[in-house]
Amino acid sequence: MPRACPSCPRGARRYGQSVVTPEDGGAVVHAGSAASDEFVPRIGRIPIRQLAPRQPEDRWSPKAFVGEVVPFAATVFREGHDELGVQLLLTAPDGTETQHPMVLRVRGTDRWRVDVQLDAPGLWRYRIRAYSDDWATWRHNAEIKIPAGQDVELMFTMGANLLKRAGRSAVVKDAIAAISDTSLSTAERLKVAADARLTRAIQSRPLASLVTLSETVDVRVEPTRAGVGSWYEFFPRSEGAKKRQDGSWQSGTFRTAARRLPAIARMGFDVVYLPPIHPIGHAFRKGPNNSLTPGPHDPGSPWAIGSAEGGHDAIHPDLGTIADFTAFLKAAKKSNLDVAIDLALQCSPDHPWVTEHPEWFTQLPDGTIAYAENPPKKYQDIYPINFDNDPEGIRAEVLRIVRYWIGVGVRIFRVDNPHTKPLNFWEWLLNEVNTEFPDVVFLAEAFTRPPMMQSLAGAGFQQSYTYFTWRNTKPELETYFTELSQETADFLRPNLFVNTPDILTEYLQFGGRPAYKVRAALAATAAPTWGVYSGYELFEDVARPGSEENIDNEKYEYKPRDWAKAESLGASLAPYLTQLNKIRAEHPALRQLRNLRVHWSDDDAVLVYTKYLAGAHTRTRRADGLIIVANLDPHSVRETTVHLDLAELGLPLDARFEVRDLITGDRYDWGADNYVRLDAFVEPVHILRVDYPRGL
Repeated sequence: MPRACPSCPRGARRYGQSVVTPEDGGAVVHAGSAASDEFVPRIGRIPIRQLAPRQPEDRWSPKAFVGEVVPFAATVFREGHDELGVQLLLTAPDGTETQHPMVLRVRGTDRWRVDVQLDAPGLWRYRIRAYSDDWATWRHNAEIKIPAGQDVELMFTMGANLLKRAGRSAVVKDAIAAISDTSLSTAERLKVAADARLTRAIQSRPLASLVTLSETVDVRVEPTRAGVGSWYEFFPRSEGAKKRQDGSWQSGTFRTAARRLPAIARMGFDVVYLPPIHPIGHAFRKGPNNSLTPGPHDPGSPWAIGSAEGGHDAIHPDLGTIADFTAFLKAAKKSNLDVAIDLALQCSPDHPWVTEHPEWFTQLPDGTIAYAENPPKKYQDIYPINFDNDPEGIRAEVLRIVRYWIGVGVRIFRVDNPHTKPLNFWEWLLNEVNTEFPDVVFLAEAFTRPPMMQSLAGAGFQQSYTYFTWRNTKPELETYFTELSQETADFLRPNLFVNTPDILTEYLQFGGRPAYKVRAALAATAAPTWGVYSGYELFEDVARPGSEENIDNEKYEYKPRDWAKAESLGASLAPYLTQLNKIRAEHPALRQLRNLRVHWSDDDAVLVYTKYLAGAHTRTRRADGLIIVANLDPHSVRETTVHLDLAELGLPLDARFEVRDLITGDRYDWGADNYVRLDAFVEPVHILRVDYPRGL
């Protein structure tokens, strides 16, 4: 027997987790505990399952960023054929609760959804409210039975009785009178039930019963920069570097590197990322192309951190002083650029930690310290930290370092190889930092197995490098873009770098200018955050034999570049990158992740996807839709037919509309099926803006 519930409204009775209230006969999920000998149902009166957004296992909160349009969804169903109503109850960080009607996108799936743009940072909470929609159920039955002459007066009586629960407004009273008026024809009485004014009145106060609430789920909303940005990586020491007559080098400095910032900003980038800026060790220093025989003037790898000049809280003296770095930050801000620095938790053998805290490293039986290895690769110039030795001491020191650079003015950290450190360390550190500094962003450079990569993102990293660089064929990209935008978007935000100092793929090595255009266009349009490593715009495509790295790699030597000369000769991709970033700035659909949808083409080398943002979520209140069609074969011309699901662009399935290529300016008349010709040596990618017909 159900029994009285002391913590619920008067007259309510509890059975397990369900509470039945006499006012509306509703059932509400109940959070109270039951007696140990009482069966506790795991489902409410109306089942509400598979809530989204959500992280696997509910171990951490799902994530979003300010301005992101988040699809909230749940699977809701009940026995029988009665109609359901489903609402999202959303609580903002300031405690304001809003209600959003959810819709059943595809009948028969039981999957209800509503898209909401989250506009403030902090902890949001949501739950799903489901109920039996008594008025919709009556209308459905009445519109079938009454025209068929079945139970006509009984149905009208039931309808009038339902409306008595809808309030005392004039619209409701008039409807009750009309439905009950036997002098009117059945068609006239039934027509009253569909009156738009009555529908609006009932929508404001649904005729609900069996009301059920889901559990509450938290959503952590982070600053926009956590999810949106165009990154540009460069080595400060190469900007302004000069070779002397004796073969030695004069390093570039923060002062000379600052001269590059306006050009980076003019290309439309808004984040500059600097590899480690700390002193570099001398012991086992690497020479050109990762050789073990450095010359006297070789600068070494910036990731071999630490020397007599200091460690992770010091600046390489060749780059300048802390005052010079502060001036660099100010120059970047003047150009509307944010600065990201590298957080690489590893040491050269010369790092002060090696002598001050030898217990932080792995001691081998012969008394030496283990250096970094990824067999057969060896990194003799780097000592990895053993996080199981004095974990409290290591945590305190790393937190001190991060706080130090935050105090200097850094708000973005690109973390080197986080997958080689314990996951629970990162969970702790990121929680500590973001609790104190919610605007700080961490990017995980984790090219590793999916469980670790995804867990780092779930545990707190705002962004992650991805496998994008190695996904080059149509099936690979279709699968991976769908995964990033649909399957892992609740917790993993991809930063689609097209290249890095360590990654020069075969596609770029042998694809020439078309390949560089294709990869940049895909990265810039598929995700709201993307990046390039300097030299990409100069088509630097020669690899060190047997590797995926550039020959004469900048990691091990100075590499000054003549940017102006390349542009004057037409040998620079900078104008194209500028165009891509301009398109991103003008189209809010490209600053969203979850709205990517893959479509079809008849050619196995032509990739098609769209990005769409409804007018309700844009500043202009006009829909923003783009169609990206890419010829992935950098060596040929491709002709094919493209097939679009126009519903994914907010268009009727039979719509005709005009599209404008934002790269060339050409215009085309399009519909669901369209002929496309893409010449890799002219323009391998269409970025088509949909010109929506009036009223859409």
